[in-house]
Amino acid sequence: MEAPLSTAPSPLPDPRPAPADPPNLPRRNTLAAPARRDAVGTDFDGFTAAVADIRRHLPPDRRGRVAGHLPASSQAGPDRFAVLLPQVLLHPARAAHPPARAPSPSSSTRTRPHPWRGNSLRVCLMASARSSLSRDRRRAELREFLRSRRARVSPADVGMPEGGRRRTPGLRREEVAVLSGVGVSWYTWLEQGRDITVSEEVIDAIARALLLNAAERGHLYRLAGLNPPRDVPAPAVPTSPELRRLLDSWLPRPGYVRDRHWNFTAVNDMAREVFGYGETDHNCLVSFFTNTRYRALHRHWAETAPQVAAGFRADAAHYPDDPEFDRIAGDLAAVSPEFAELWARHDVAEHTSAVKAVDHATTGTLVFDATLLPLPEHPGHHLILHNPRPGTDTQQRLEELMRRRSVVVAHPG
Repeated sequence: MEAPLSTAPSPLPDPRPAPADPPNLPRRNTLAAPARRDAVGTDFDGFTAAVADIRRHLPPDRRGRVAGHLPASSQAGPDRFAVLLPQVLLHPARAAHPPARAPSPSSSTRTRPHPWRGNSLRVCLMASARSSLSRDRRRAELREFLRSRRARVSPADVGMPEGGRRRTPGLRREEVAVLSGVGVSWYTWLEQGRDITVSEEVIDAIARALLLNAAERGHLYRLAGLNPPRDVPAPAVPTSPELRRLLDSWLPRPGYVRDRHWNFTAVNDMAREVFGYGETDHNCLVSFFTNTRYRALHRHWAETAPQVAAGFRADAAHYPDDPEFDRIAGDLAAVSPEFAELWARHDVAEHTSAVKAVDHATTGTLVFDATLLPLPEHPGHHLILHNPRPGTDTQQRLEELMRRRSVVVAHPG
C-alpha cells in the first residue's frame, strides 16, 4: 500500500547564504585621540587613582567595576588605559565583552550624548593623572628635602645636647618636632610624604628649626603646596602694640610674654642676650630643658628644674580639656630624660615670683627678681619681668652690656 501523501506544504529553500561567524575584530575606540604615549607616562598607579576620582563624579548607574578590566601587563601602555577605561566607566555591563561593531543609531532613536562621552573624558582622565603624578612627585621631593636638611643640622647647631650615640647624622625627628612646636607623629607623617594639611606658621617653625635660608624656606613652602609669603609673616600669636612698647621700655632689663602653653609670644632683646634665647626657642619649658646655652648660664639649674616641671603641671590642671599640654610634655619627655623623670613625679607647684642667677660670659653674674603678671585681656597669658635684685650690681652690668651692643636706651621712669 502506498503511503498517504502529506497535506503540509514542503519548506522552500532559503536563497540567502548562511551567516558566517563574525570575525574576531579588534576592539574599536571612537573616543580616543591619536596615541600619545608620553602624555600620561607609565605610572599605572597614578592613572588608577585618577580613574577613582572620575568614578566619584559619575551617576550611580555608570559606576562599573574597574578592577578586572585594567590591563595586567605594563606593555599595554598608557593609551590602552584611555581606550578601555571609557568603556568601563560608561558601559560597565559591556566593558568585559564590548560589541565588535557599534550599531549605527537611526535618526528616530538618536539620543543626546552622555556628558562624559567623547574626547572630553579622555582629556579629563589625562589631566587627573597628571595632577596625581605631580602630587606624588612633590611629596617625594618634600620627603627627601626634609631628610637631607635634618641630616645637615647637628644638635650643637640648635643648642641641644648630643644625647648619646647616634645612628645617623643630624637631628632626630623627635628633636625637630620639639624645636618646631609640633607633634612627633605629625612631623613624621610630613617627612614621610603623607597627605596632611600644613599651615604657614608650621612651615615657618620647621624652617627655623632646620636653619633654612631664604631660598630653602621658599622651596619648602612650594613643596608643601603653599605660596611663599613675600613679606615677613606675622607671629602665630599676635601681641598687642601696648605690650611690645612695655617690653621695649623695660630695657635694659629682660622681659617676655608667654601664653598658657608657655609659648613665647614676645621677647625683648635683653632677654635673648641674657638667657641665650635664639630663633629656635619658641617655648619656655622646652628651652629650659633643651637649650644647652641657657642651661650653662643658669647658676641653679638643677635646683630650679623640679619647680619648673611642677609649675607646668599646675598650669595644665587649669585646662583639663586641652590636649596641647600633654603633647608638649610627651614630646619633651622623649628628648629630655631629666624632664621625663621630673614629670613622672606628678609634683605640682604654683609660683608668681622667683629669683634667677645667670652667669653671663661677658658681664659676669646677673641676679634678677622675676615676677609673673597675668594679662586679663589675654586669658592664660603672663608678662614675665626681670628686675635687678637689690644689693647687687646687676643694673650696672646690664647697662654696660647694652653699651657694648651699641644700643642707646633711655631708662624708664
